[in-house]
Amino acid sequence: MASPAAGGVVIVGSGLIGRSWAMLFASGGFKVKLYDIEQQQITHALENIRKEMKSLEQSGSLKGSLSAEQQLSLISGCGNLAEAVEGAMHIQECVPENLELKKRIFAQLDRIVDDRVILSSSSSCLLPSKLFTGLAHGKQCIVAHPVNPPYYVPLVELVPHPETAPATMDRTYALMRKIGQSPVRVLKEIDGFVLNRLQYAIISEAWRLVEEDIVSPNDLDLVMSDGLGMRYAFIGPLETMHLNAEGVISYCERYSEGMKRVLKTFGPVPEFSGATVKKVNEDMCMKVPDDPEQLAARRQWRDDCLMKLSILKHQMQPQ
Repeated sequence: MASPAAGGVVIVGSGLIGRSWAMLFASGGFKVKLYDIEQQQITHALENIRKEMKSLEQSGSLKGSLSAEQQLSLISGCGNLAEAVEGAMHIQECVPENLELKKRIFAQLDRIVDDRVILSSSSSCLLPSKLFTGLAHGKQCIVAHPVNPPYYVPLVELVPHPETAPATMDRTYALMRKIGQSPVRVLKEIDGFVLNRLQYAIISEAWRLVEEDIVSPNDLDLVMSDGLGMRYAFIGPLETMHLNAEGVISYCERYSEGMKRVLKTFGPVPEFSGATVKKVNEDMCMKVPDDPEQLAARRQWRDDCLMKLSILKHQMQPQ
């Protein structure tokens, strides 16, 4: 068996995101300690990870060069935080998205860690300056926001706060690359980071188009899944501009007036309530009933699609 990578990783919180992080770090050969306040939660998480890794191995989708058993041997549970973080080089916090809870966790970690370990949060929208304010080890703190589900979607947004040391960003970036993720450097903090700002802009206009009876909810989703999403799976909006004309300058010369005209017609931020919620929900439930079993089956289908897409994207990388 290949020897574990130097330095261990601690996952704080054993929910879905924490379990995915544990699997990703183990796939890269890192020893992982999974910490939670309840032993039963740790036991459940380790059972879930075992089941998922075995299933991934059987389908040929397991990440990394180690077998499922080899990866599983690198993951252990720990109910004592001080014991868990001893000798760790990276701590990934994955508790629920609650500012006060996360601040308590980081204050607790701040008292027991050394000056070398990276303190990283999986927060999807809490500003790092609010999470890490007043910590003695502030230079070692960063947000590493994964995309759900992290095992199947490689993007990780790395978001610093004003005190984050450049070395913290660089080390976290290198670590994410090592475990096969696609890190992006967000150069300064902003509400919603980058992914959710783009996602909310799409959701907002999608909602307005449905609310104004321009298109049905199902057809709106089809515009993305069989239209924009097809190319966005491989290239982003800026490269799309570049390729849809003779470069970005050409695109802006041709289309900027039309873009500005259309953008001025966008309405206010929707309330996401009332009749439109009912209308969208009815259409979505016709496609996928909102009982737990059917939603879980559809999520599994989505994850299978994402895994196959990630394999295709890897195969399609420019030489």
